[in-house]
Amino acid sequence: MLVVKIGGSLYNTIELKKWLACLKNYSSSQSILIVPGGGPFADQVRTAQNRHHFGDKQAHHMAILAMAQFALLIEGIESQCQLFHYPDNKIPSSPFSVWLPDEKLLAINELAQNWSVTSDSLALWLAQQLQADELIIIKCVQDMSNSIATLVNKQVLDSAFETQYHSAPLKTRLVHFQDHVNFKPYSNSGIVIS
Repeated sequence: MLVVKIGGSLYNTIELKKWLACLKNYSSSQSILIVPGGGPFADQVRTAQNRHHFGDKQAHHMAILAMAQFALLIEGIESQCQLFHYPDNKIPSSPFSVWLPDEKLLAINELAQNWSVTSDSLALWLAQQLQADELIIIKCVQDMSNSIATLVNKQVLDSAFETQYHSAPLKTRLVHFQDHVNFKPYSNSGIVIS
């Protein structure tokens, strides 16, 4: 199984639909589970927190709901993509699924409830739980590096990602959002990070 994190930054791009079509095609031979970013929905959480000064615990919960909104958007765009509820279900019932995260994540002690854990770390955590073959992270970034530490420093990945990665290393690739044409599962497209 491939876990593919689609960054919320793809929300305003034509590439979002292209990636979904590409991943749907690959799901005929390889199980694909999409993890949604938070996109503009998470941006609104940040704006609300700055304006109303509530705590990170509430913001984290709201950001999980932001990811769920993006998951529903993905399901709406690509009707063959089925919602996946973890930990209610241990494996996706469809070879082409999108994770619908919910409040059950708040009970997982190893996941901090603040902005150090974003959809990147949650995608890695889920891929580790499901013992995925690989995690692919698709982002709108120009600053590509094979070093997780560098990517965290440059705020390409969240600050919890490195510790989460080293707790159970998993092949992880960072792929540029415009690279859907060259993308192939288990290939050298993108950059393997560690």
